[in-house]
Amino acid sequence: MHIGVDSFVSAVTDPTTERLIGPEERIEHLLEEIALADQVGLYSFGIGEHHRPEYYDSAPAVLLAAAAARTSRIRLGSAVTVLSAADPVRVFQEFATLDLISKGRIDLVVGRGSFTEAFPLFGLSLGDYDTLFTEKLDLLLKLRDSERVTWSGRHRPTLTGQGVYPRPLQDPLPIWVGVGGSPESFARAGLLGLPLMVAIIGGEPRQFAPLIDLYRRAGAQAGHAPEALQVGLHVFGYVADSSQAAADTIYPGWHEMFTKVSRERGFAAPSRAQFDATSGPNGAFFMGDPESVAEKLVRISGQLGGVDRISLQMTNPRLAHADLLRGIELLGTEVAPRVAGA
Repeated sequence: MHIGVDSFVSAVTDPTTERLIGPEERIEHLLEEIALADQVGLYSFGIGEHHRPEYYDSAPAVLLAAAAARTSRIRLGSAVTVLSAADPVRVFQEFATLDLISKGRIDLVVGRGSFTEAFPLFGLSLGDYDTLFTEKLDLLLKLRDSERVTWSGRHRPTLTGQGVYPRPLQDPLPIWVGVGGSPESFARAGLLGLPLMVAIIGGEPRQFAPLIDLYRRAGAQAGHAPEALQVGLHVFGYVADSSQAAADTIYPGWHEMFTKVSRERGFAAPSRAQFDATSGPNGAFFMGDPESVAEKLVRISGQLGGVDRISLQMTNPRLAHADLLRGIELLGTEVAPRVAGA
């Protein structure tokens, strides 16, 4: 099982000084975080895509290009690219170029995203939520398979054999499907034989076992080899020298982040009891000291029938840069070696 980090490049208020870290400084911090993840041996680093004021990741391909130039080993990718709101031709060109810059270290994870701002921003209708993704994924896969594509659909102009360049170094370019909780999404990824990245935001990770089993059964029935049906998890997490330090460091930003989302979606405000439950042994938040986080990663992987990679999303609006760097260091030097054979 491989361990990595995902980031949404959150705007951060320094918890000591109450100073809002500006976007220029925050992006420089991001690149330092990725460079450290490379140095301490983590497997991957992913950058999300959002179009909201509290995040600076609206152009992940640009950030990944800067990261590729500063690293030499770590795999880099999207977490996720909102394919429904993008042109698959441009997405393929950007990530093929990234693959060349990084010398073959790119993973493209595509999904529909957990927020909806991209749809009106790019003139798209939420009524086409499902068909946009299905159609654009079909085109993206055809672009991966052939440099010249003949294709037509509802949401993009027809292609009549034009060439799409450059071609990536990896052949084929790894394309993962990012999913939430829809059975149809799990089954579709399996039928296509694409690796699966499961975003687990709440509840208990073991509840996803039937959906992951559905993915594997759909893939097997479609004739795909078991080794092609990789499973990854995108989860919230944080590692500190002690579990108490992890909780005390992370809780203020967790509360701020989920209070905002709960207010937007009409949910009750989150409580400390909810935080403690979701970060407990069976919860979706992988937080604590290195030993407890490693134990939980191994146990959850077993509950889900084996997981190929897990990425901890450490974005937090009140997490000091030094604390995030320490969390990455501990994840790479103490957690990853503990789970390497799992």
